[in-house]
Amino acid sequence: MKNKYQKTIYACFIGYVVQAIINNFIPLLFLTFQKNYGVPLSQITFLVTFNFGVQLLVDLLAVSFVDRIGYRASMLIAHGAAALGLIFLTILPAVLPSAFAGLLISVCVYAVGGGLLEVLVSPVMESCPTENKEAAMSLLHSFYCWGHVGVVLISTVFFRFVGIEHWRALALLWAIVPLFNGFLFLTTPIAPLIEEGETGLSLKELFRLKLFWIFMLMMVCAGASEQAVSQWASTFAEKGLGVAKTIGDLAGPMSFAILMGTSRAIYGKYGDRIDLDHFMVCSGLLCIVSYLVIVFIPNPVFGLIGCALCGLSVGIMWPGTFSKGSASIRNGGTAMFALFALAGDVGCSGGPTLVGLISGRFGDNLKAGILAAVIFPVLLLIGIYLCRKTKTDTAPTP
Repeated sequence: MKNKYQKTIYACFIGYVVQAIINNFIPLLFLTFQKNYGVPLSQITFLVTFNFGVQLLVDLLAVSFVDRIGYRASMLIAHGAAALGLIFLTILPAVLPSAFAGLLISVCVYAVGGGLLEVLVSPVMESCPTENKEAAMSLLHSFYCWGHVGVVLISTVFFRFVGIEHWRALALLWAIVPLFNGFLFLTTPIAPLIEEGETGLSLKELFRLKLFWIFMLMMVCAGASEQAVSQWASTFAEKGLGVAKTIGDLAGPMSFAILMGTSRAIYGKYGDRIDLDHFMVCSGLLCIVSYLVIVFIPNPVFGLIGCALCGLSVGIMWPGTFSKGSASIRNGGTAMFALFALAGDVGCSGGPTLVGLISGRFGDNLKAGILAAVIFPVLLLIGIYLCRKTKTDTAPTP
């Protein structure tokens, strides 16, 4: 039985690599787009907000159609959209009257794929028979981190030795990954998320469960705790080490992603020996410490160290909350996973937004914004405590 689903597990791993490509490739080209297409930087940076906005919308809409058309069809649509968006990126900005419109259309298409993948990959992995589902989920999410590292490193090397003017060729090469994985999902077995004869909870039933709202809060805090610092990691690297932006991108975001992936891989390897609650509590406390290091130690090199520690600390938050939710809310189904993904994405956009707003109020003092973001790991720790005090929720009796 386990061997039967090994191919499915590998395809899920690659699914998160595809998600990493979608989210992390285009920001590497911002200045190139500005130079080649004459698009203002304010419009170009809006592409990131637009990407996550579309993914949020897809997270919400997925509740209504994934169960109807099935997980396999939804996976094929997700990978097809991801590949098509990357291909469009190489064509539409150059042929449409407005280059920015071409960029928006391309981002919109691959963001649909990204949003669907976020909803689909975790429940498909959860349905696979594994000995320790919490550890398997953590290992799965580590592949987003390794994908992030791979995208930044491979793209940087490509731009350095082949030339950034050939970025379209690289975009087409990245498009091969979702195409390949889409073909994998054509034949991989997909186990039912809900046992035969049972039905998943409706939205109304989910909304009546206390634990559901606790996990939704935890997902918001997990996304916010991660992105509140990772979005600024390159800035800390450049200021702390006094290096060029290319090296700053490698030292900042990559160190964050490597340590975040390491945290997830450690739990994925040794999860059968580590209590998930204890691991998450220790991670939440380390996250708070990393924020305080960034804020209160004046040496900017320690700001970079704080960013790296933050990556290590937030690794388990997202997959850990997914696993706790799946284990605690029986038959949560697609609706629960989709809403968890929605809450996580809200946190991913809300965390950096809060940091930026507070920093602006204090004269662009980034440390003031980071200090305000301490509220997210604190609330996550409160959520873990409330989970312990709340009994396992099941479907309400009709």
